[in-house]
Amino acid sequence: MFIARVSGSVVSTQKVASMTGHKLLIVEPYRLDGESRGSLVTTGRTFIAVDTLGAGEGDYVLITQGSSARLTPETGKLPIDAVIVGIIDKVHVDRKPVYERE
Repeated sequence: MFIARVSGSVVSTQKVASMTGHKLLIVEPYRLDGESRGSLVTTGRTFIAVDTLGAGEGDYVLITQGSSARLTPETGKLPIDAVIVGIIDKVHVDRKPVYERE
């Protein structure tokens, strides 16, 4: 699992039948700032993840990728590579707050 921030959404009217009704979001992986260790910074890449929880733009989320993405009850039979499995409320590193959801 890793942390990502939702930066947008994807609408696809033509797709395989099993994907109908599944929300697709653009997510951007984040990592701990190596210098200050007091903030999260982008890795500079983006990809698409299936949203099973109702995440929205600007939310920090937990992502699972690869075959693990198909291990949730909602995604077991979907042709996906990434799924949002959690919406993050707080991140603490070395007992210091790094992020807190508003």
